[in-house]
Amino acid sequence: MSNILPQATGLTVNNVIYRYTTEKDPEADMLVHVQNENAQGNGYIFRSTDDWSGLPGNTINKTIPVGGIGIDFWGDGSIEVEGFGTVLDPEVYYTYQYVPCDNPQSNPECPGYIDPLTLIQEPEIDTSSEDYIQEELDRKANTKAQRDEEEKKERDKFAKATEEKVRESLEKMLGLSIGAGLQEAQDTLLHNALVATNYLPRTYFEQIKGGEYKDVEMLKDSTLPDNANARRVNFAQDIMHQKIVQSQYD
Repeated sequence: MSNILPQATGLTVNNVIYRYTTEKDPEADMLVHVQNENAQGNGYIFRSTDDWSGLPGNTINKTIPVGGIGIDFWGDGSIEVEGFGTVLDPEVYYTYQYVPCDNPQSNPECPGYIDPLTLIQEPEIDTSSEDYIQEELDRKANTKAQRDEEEKKERDKFAKATEEKVRESLEKMLGLSIGAGLQEAQDTLLHNALVATNYLPRTYFEQIKGGEYKDVEMLKDSTLPDNANARRVNFAQDIMHQKIVQSQYD
């Protein structure tokens, strides 16, 4: 039945309407069963039998109420013939209705609907753990670094635009390209523009305190006397060295 009726929760079948034509000998016995299997069990959920015994062939139209049976119970349908005869041009129709709130979760407007998001439990986070603290520190550091980088890009962009504007203004004012003779004026204008945009760091304006290193007195050239004590020490060391060397051969 999945290819005949929509498979939707809350759908029920109210009536079965069928039509067919028989060809048979009027004296022959013939039974025609219009039926649907029970998808939830054995047997049939619907079965209507027409007895054509002793009757000539003809066309029949029938509408049979079934009392709102749920779509889940309706299995495959068929027309079965017992006896002698033939069924021609069979047609079977089902009327149904849909109850959208049969399953409350099918529509947020249904009574008893529960928002699935309310059933999701967020994991508890231990804000005192070292991992959480480190992650927060890293996140804040990354955020600050990103913000500083964006601000630097904006300053560079503004400074470059200001420099280009200064160059264009000078060239337009003088009617020629800036040469070496105008470099000082250009530098002054550029400096003023950078100061106005607060682009230069504060240390750019700080003066370094310095002083004067005076020359110290140097030794005047003179003749230094020999150190007699040093000669005696050197002589004694030479004698000792000779004795040590000689002892190796004695």
